Amino acid sequence: MDIKEILENSNLSIPKDNILYNEDMKKHTTFKIGGPAECFIKIKTKEELKEILVFARKNKIPITILGNGSNILVLDGGIKGITLTIQIEYLDIKQDDEKYKIYVGGGYKLAKLAQYLLKNEISGFEELSGIPGTIGGAVSMNAGAHGREMKDIVQKIKCVDIDGNEKEFLNEEAGFGYRKSIFKGNSYIVTEVELNLQKGKQEEIKEKMDEYAKYRKEKQPIEYPSAGSTFKRGKDYITAKLIDEAGLKGYSIGGAVVSTKHSGFVINKGNATAKDVLDLVKYIKDTIEEKFDKKIELEIEVVGEGMVKK
Repeated sequence: MDIKEILENSNLSIPKDNILYNEDMKKHTTFKIGGPAECFIKIKTKEELKEILVFARKNKIPITILGNGSNILVLDGGIKGITLTIQIEYLDIKQDDEKYKIYVGGGYKLAKLAQYLLKNEISGFEELSGIPGTIGGAVSMNAGAHGREMKDIVQKIKCVDIDGNEKEFLNEEAGFGYRKSIFKGNSYIVTEVELNLQKGKQEEIKEKMDEYAKYRKEKQPIEYPSAGSTFKRGKDYITAKLIDEAGLKGYSIGGAVVSTKHSGFVINKGNATAKDVLDLVKYIKDTIEEKFDKKIELEIEVVGEGMVKK
């Protein structure tokens, strides 16, 4: 039996409307690139997540985890097995004088969280307010901006492992580093994050958020589909600066282009394929190594058929 037959003959509690087949991944990634997911499931609760993970293991079906699809490139062959998009969204707040503990579901979008915190005069999240994606995805890759990373505000992380077991980790157990944590990959799926924030003044919070939004609009190619910053920062160099110095700004292969606004971004300027992006990435990496003897690394995740080494 194929996956559709297996799922339709199961007793899963996941609503049928949340299970899609041969789903176009261009609709679910900020890059607007990628082939179809064989089976695409919207996960709304921790219980649904545990159930499908146990089911997939029992039936030997591979699992791919997505948040908001904002830091990935799906290959043109699509994704075999079951693709889960984590949409566990809830928010709870506990206040102790000037301090706040924020309990937020793994599928809660950062932009939505930022607006809620602004409205309730809670500070400490402003630098991260413009990052696309979900809280779970941001924690998994220890996303950061303007000198602040998720590790700076995270207290505790609840997750489910690939076998459907619940786990809990404190900040110091999470293995946070530059764009990484123990949650990156498919070993653990973040279901809840506890944040430590503090009382602020609405006008000051909004001023900072507006400043960072203006910077992003001026400095990043947000008018085009992309997966965010394409390459990791080097230990002793700024990758975008090297790409710029190599004369690659505006260089294109197919519909994939090195942004003229920010050389660290590869954008989809017109029906780009994953192959276009990967060919362009390889050309950039080879050129930088040849010119500067530096090996640059991808920041975005590549998923799907025909997996390649980053």
